[in-house]
Amino acid sequence: MTIHAYGAHAADRPLESIGITRRAPGAHDIQIDIAYCGVCHSDIHQVRSEWAGTLYPCVPGHEIVGRVSAVGAHVSAFAIGDLVGVGCIVDSCRHCADCDDGLENYCDHMVGTYNGPTEDAPGHTLGGYSQQIVVHERYVLRVRHPEADLAAVAPLLCAGITTYSPLRHWNVGPGHKVGVVGIGGLGHMGIKLAHAMGARVVAFTTSESKRQDALALGAREVVVSRNEEEMSSRAASLDFILNTVAAPHDLDPFFALLKRDGTMALVGAPATPHPSTQVFNLIMKRRSLAGSMIGGIPETQEMLDFCAKHAIVADIEKIRADEINRAYERMLRGDVKYRFVIDCASLAA
Repeated sequence: MTIHAYGAHAADRPLESIGITRRAPGAHDIQIDIAYCGVCHSDIHQVRSEWAGTLYPCVPGHEIVGRVSAVGAHVSAFAIGDLVGVGCIVDSCRHCADCDDGLENYCDHMVGTYNGPTEDAPGHTLGGYSQQIVVHERYVLRVRHPEADLAAVAPLLCAGITTYSPLRHWNVGPGHKVGVVGIGGLGHMGIKLAHAMGARVVAFTTSESKRQDALALGAREVVVSRNEEEMSSRAASLDFILNTVAAPHDLDPFFALLKRDGTMALVGAPATPHPSTQVFNLIMKRRSLAGSMIGGIPETQEMLDFCAKHAIVADIEKIRADEINRAYERMLRGDVKYRFVIDCASLAA
């Protein structure tokens, strides 16, 4: 089946309207008519070949929500008309220790929603900047938010799970003081989720202008990280730091904010490395530096259910598909609060 999509044919070319082919649903597949697709900073890195190995044509998009329009003969958990989502994963080996533990995101053979290997034409996966997608039932999530919130649910499939997973893994909850570094597409979700989990949230930003925004999102305190006095007054006060910044920056000032045995988890993915850190910042208080990448399918469903229970969605700006190139430039300038979402009905226009 040929459908409308938006993608790029080369790293130095803008995204444009293209036709792509989707397979017919197999016995365990679900066909989804895409209503909305979030725009992730990873999309820019991949489509512009800032991350190695981009395959063209590249159709980005891994924050997908829509309705089931067809199901395979052996599908029983979903029915036509169900509200569903698809995140960053559309396949994995299904039999390794990571897959057995529901951590398909760490499977060595995890297949991304775009730019991953597939037998479907053109030989690599094509993402959610499109009218429709066909996905094996194992990798489809149930959406329980009201349909009116559907556009704002889309970014939960990446930004939501990317911040939820480390907060859950490090058992953030009541009695914890948690720092969230960066107030953007990831950071604003981190603040909302940590607050809903019962933690006292301290937001860190380089911009004084974001102070009121962070408080409105659920932060109890806001620190301008360029202000040495504000930073030093929080020394050894935090149990956990979620660092969402996707640009290289000095990590050492943040290590000093952790208590003994505190952890800073990195979820932002800069195109070039962070400056090297002073190991004594870790040794002297038995602090830890960790990383976390999205989440597995069971945890992603848990996150969606948690967000539905607490009425958590992303703060978004809806755009038409033909506005995507301008949206990319605005994202690079930080000119969005806090996530763009494509109205995929505009692909047919």
